[in-house]
Amino acid sequence: MEKADVILSGGTVLTLDPQFSLFDPGAVAVREGKIVGVGPLEEIIAGYEVAEVADYRDKVIMPGLINAHTHVPMTLLRGLADDLRLDVWLMGYIMPTERKFVRPDFCWLGTQLACAEMIRSGTTCFADMYYYEEAVADATAQAGLRAVCGQTILKFPSPDALSYDESLTRTRDFIQRWKGHTLITPSVAPHAPYTTTPEILKAAAALAQEFDVPLQIHVAETGREVEELRATVGMPAVPWLKEHNVLESRVIAAHCVHLDESEMTTLLRHSVGVVHNPTSNLKLSSGFAPVAQLLAMGLNVGIGTDGVASNNDLDMFEELRLAALLAKGVTLDPTALPARQAVEMATIMGARVLGLDQWIGSLEPGKRADMIVVDVGPIHNWPSFRRDEQSVYSQLVYASKGSDVIDMMCDGVWLMRDRTLRTVDEQSIKAEARRVAQKIETFLIERERSVLRKLATIGGMAPRETFEVQATAYLSNQEAQVIEEMIAGPDFVIGKSSRRRQYDTYFIFYDKSASRLRYREDEILARDARREEPVSEGYVSEVIYRLTLANEKKEQEFANSVVLSHLHFDAQADRSLRFYHEYFKPDAEREVHKDRRRFHVRFGNTEFTINIDRLREPSLPGVFVGIRSRTWSLQDAERKAEFVGDLLEHFNIRPEKLVREDYLSLAAHPERIKPVM
Repeated sequence: MEKADVILSGGTVLTLDPQFSLFDPGAVAVREGKIVGVGPLEEIIAGYEVAEVADYRDKVIMPGLINAHTHVPMTLLRGLADDLRLDVWLMGYIMPTERKFVRPDFCWLGTQLACAEMIRSGTTCFADMYYYEEAVADATAQAGLRAVCGQTILKFPSPDALSYDESLTRTRDFIQRWKGHTLITPSVAPHAPYTTTPEILKAAAALAQEFDVPLQIHVAETGREVEELRATVGMPAVPWLKEHNVLESRVIAAHCVHLDESEMTTLLRHSVGVVHNPTSNLKLSSGFAPVAQLLAMGLNVGIGTDGVASNNDLDMFEELRLAALLAKGVTLDPTALPARQAVEMATIMGARVLGLDQWIGSLEPGKRADMIVVDVGPIHNWPSFRRDEQSVYSQLVYASKGSDVIDMMCDGVWLMRDRTLRTVDEQSIKAEARRVAQKIETFLIERERSVLRKLATIGGMAPRETFEVQATAYLSNQEAQVIEEMIAGPDFVIGKSSRRRQYDTYFIFYDKSASRLRYREDEILARDARREEPVSEGYVSEVIYRLTLANEKKEQEFANSVVLSHLHFDAQADRSLRFYHEYFKPDAEREVHKDRRRFHVRFGNTEFTINIDRLREPSLPGVFVGIRSRTWSLQDAERKAEFVGDLLEHFNIRPEKLVREDYLSLAAHPERIKPVM
């Protein structure tokens, strides 16, 4: 008689083997972390000499669930910023918080918290991609769970690397340290096509192939991402990845929401595993992945929760139910993605996606003992029908909950018995997580008190603080024409000139600083090559987007209505107007549109910018002539204010023509402008 360490007996055993064998009552024998026997109860009990028999009558014994895509340290960011678009959520809140707080200890703690949650809800294996992945791997191994851990690689600085070269080095070291571990499979994780470069993709693919490890990557998660990639590189995500050798690796492609049929075919030909993330895709309004079509074509599709910050939990039973329901709703076919197939996606098919199906995903002799026991006795499961073998799958998918998991075993080790965790100190982890959350809360509250601080935390720009001396006059068209002719005369040296169309959106904040944030779309018009003159209705040769932060109050006023302005922030804007609007949530908003003739000139050994503006929004009949000069000190500002006064006199601009209001004030009160004479 063979020996076994433990027999799980008496329950309904779902094997998820190729025949979907089911034994009721059944039993599973385990020895030294492996499954050594699966079958009818009497046969297994009679065939093994065993130290322990665990009685699971009226329970379901099944493979542990596989969460094929997540970011487990983000449990510490649960509920941080909900009900936002993906870019605002990610760039405005998640990444700034990560830059501030993510360190190895953060990742270790967040992973332990995640492991406790996953053990309680039946997940024995997960695929993770995040920063400081060695800390993730260590915390996971200590908890006793199985994981594919991916070290993230980005084209911009991340919490654990200042450059992608450093990320690649860290990834190589991580793989070398953990390859061959019993529970941990290291992997390479270039974040996504839009957050990497061709060089990163090729290097990441080469690294994955060199060590024969998986490569995890987000693919076609949002429609906007796909559109921008097409506009930038001229092709959608999958051909782009193929062109850079990524598909030659063992790819785990997360999301895959916006794919065309040819892309699906390419994924199939390259044996790419796809991961469906139903809750996250719904919460972030990313769309509906074509799961039924992918499965019908023969692709392996697993199920993932994505990170807790976009879900907000790691309960795979919720994902099972939602995946099955979504497929039916999207296809208008109630037979799409039946319950047994949903369970298959979360077990053996998920194992195929991760490249671990020879070891886990089903209850078969020789595989590792990764199992869960589900109590189908609670009231929300009652009553149950067993007239056919499919009914147990329906009960698990449509009625059972993660809290129904009572016992869990991973690699033959009990991680939970009778709902009591054995490998994670749940109370101490919760207490430490609370302390981290309080620090994050304080950081975000402080950030919200200052527009400048909120600007600084989103990063990605090179801000600069400047001071500017300026004066503005409101003139007739004839007067403005005379000034243009004078600028072209011998008293001025023109460095460069341009003709522009500018669309300014002002965000107004009723804070103590009376902050004004301007988003400018600056269209520079092309020259007519035949006439060698700028053409006001010509094509746009370049568009520059700028973000400028100032206060309503001027720093100082000099003679001749010359004022000193303080620009607290002035930089190129690298995100959309919609992003800034949703991120900053201004108290008010105004538009100013104008045609601008800009001259950079030298007058009296001093450099000035002279702008000749015609406002279209609000529409005013005259012309504004602005004289500006950057400065770096109060003494220099006083000197340049005198030069501005000299220029006003040179242009014969009388005091009554000077305007103290800026364009933002005029947009609110255009009636304050005196008619031009």
